[in-house]
Amino acid sequence: MALFLLFESASGYSLFHAYGLDEIGQNTEAVRNSVLDLTRFGKVVKLVAFHPFSSALDALNQCNAVSEGLMTDELRNFLEMNLPKVKEGKKAKFSLGVAEPKVGSQIFEVTKIPCQSNEFVLELLRGVRLHFDRFIKDLKPSDLEKAQLGLGHSYSRAKVKFNVNRVDNMVIQAIFLLDTLDKDINSFSMRVREWYSWHFPELVKIINDNYLYAKIAKSVENKSDLSEDHIPELADIVGDEDKAKEIVEAAKASMGQDLSPIDLINVQQFAQRVINLSEYRKNLYEYLVTKMNDIAPNLASLIGEVVGARLISHAGSLSNLAKCPSSTLQILGAEKALFRALKTRGNTPKYGLIFHSSFIGRASTKNKGRIARYLANKCSIASRIDCFSEVNTSIFGQKLREQVEERLDFYDKGVAPRKNVDVMKAAIESTLNNTSQEDADGLQKDETSVKKSKKKSKRENVDGEPMAKDKPLEVAADGDAPIEPQTEKRKKKKHKLEEQQQDEVPPKVNGHDTEQNGTPKKNKKKKSHEDLDNDGDVQMRSEGTKKKKKKVKAQGD
Repeated sequence: MALFLLFESASGYSLFHAYGLDEIGQNTEAVRNSVLDLTRFGKVVKLVAFHPFSSALDALNQCNAVSEGLMTDELRNFLEMNLPKVKEGKKAKFSLGVAEPKVGSQIFEVTKIPCQSNEFVLELLRGVRLHFDRFIKDLKPSDLEKAQLGLGHSYSRAKVKFNVNRVDNMVIQAIFLLDTLDKDINSFSMRVREWYSWHFPELVKIINDNYLYAKIAKSVENKSDLSEDHIPELADIVGDEDKAKEIVEAAKASMGQDLSPIDLINVQQFAQRVINLSEYRKNLYEYLVTKMNDIAPNLASLIGEVVGARLISHAGSLSNLAKCPSSTLQILGAEKALFRALKTRGNTPKYGLIFHSSFIGRASTKNKGRIARYLANKCSIASRIDCFSEVNTSIFGQKLREQVEERLDFYDKGVAPRKNVDVMKAAIESTLNNTSQEDADGLQKDETSVKKSKKKSKRENVDGEPMAKDKPLEVAADGDAPIEPQTEKRKKKKHKLEEQQQDEVPPKVNGHDTEQNGTPKKNKKKKSHEDLDNDGDVQMRSEGTKKKKKKVKAQGD
């Protein structure tokens, strides 16, 4: 049976035919030895066809399809054109060797071409990869290296693409750093307590909080300098005036030894470092809360930001956590106890990281396993909603939390909880209502902005009209009548403004007493006395000019 080899390179698809396999024998050792020698390997394997990729984007698409175990149309056409055709109802007298078994199964399902992928085929493909630039004449080794480098960069870049707002890696790093900071702050605080206790041992019993102890150690410095004047300052730090007085009284009768100024400076600097670390830890916790509300709002509202972040970091990513069943999520973090129980045939653990949730602590001893199983179920639902939903909302997490509360009441008091179907329907309706409200708010904002822009344009037009009133009317070519400018009907407020302006600026155009300002006279209900006088003057002037014209005509006759 003839053997063909499909080789996917960075520059294109290539098909090779393996000859004389009976001479070598299907032995991986013999093939491995013959691969290194080109003259010997070239007699066994020969190039049949080569199909180059059209562009770098085409190469990337083909590479992605091969990695996912899919056969593209180009690959199918290439194989059907260059492989021997198989008659219907008969078995093929050849087989196709491929490097990826998934691609081979896909090719066999679609084209019925028998494929194989074993050590023998992989050794032959290794030899093809080693001498690939020798089989193709016009292909230079430098060009092949450039194509491989470019395809490798683009393929890696495409695999690493993500949404910036939903990067769960930041949550994983933040929770790891938060854990290390907790350990470091605790150890450093104990060191500050031990160090400063040589000078002021009574302060340890008065102040229990590490952060406040470091702040007081920095502010007090030397206990012998403490007096009643320092009570307000200590009260601001501690938050209690009685404790501040107690510190001052203890400093007066302290049994601690005196320290040199250099030692006190070192203690003070170290206390400042502990204070800075504690403040940074608070800021990091706030950052973690905001990131969890962006990435997994439902999981955070259900089980808390810290526990949810621990679950995501232990699973590796939010998508991995969403793929986990609830039984796996229940014992995440208790793998050692699980395998120890399986090995010794003991009782398996009931909970892992979700034990830090407040729900399991509130449940009774006999119901801790039940509530852990129920909580893991709801956490798996919340993680899947966060991972695969496009709408960023925490309504589902709040409803799931209500369900867990109802289940706790059911175990304690026997109150029947709601059904999951009803709760999910209510959550979906509330999300739809919220999205519709957001859309309506967005439309209202757009409408208000459009209205504001229209009002601004109208105001600009109104402000520009008095300037147009001073312009004289345009006279037609015949000289008989002026051309009236096109005007729209204005509101009453505008008419009042125009009448006031007309009273201030009287018209001075000869021959016509209407439409001086581009406004019709019909809209004016009342005329002032000045307008009547002006109209009478204009009429008298027009009659006088007519009489003069008649006299001139009579004299001419």
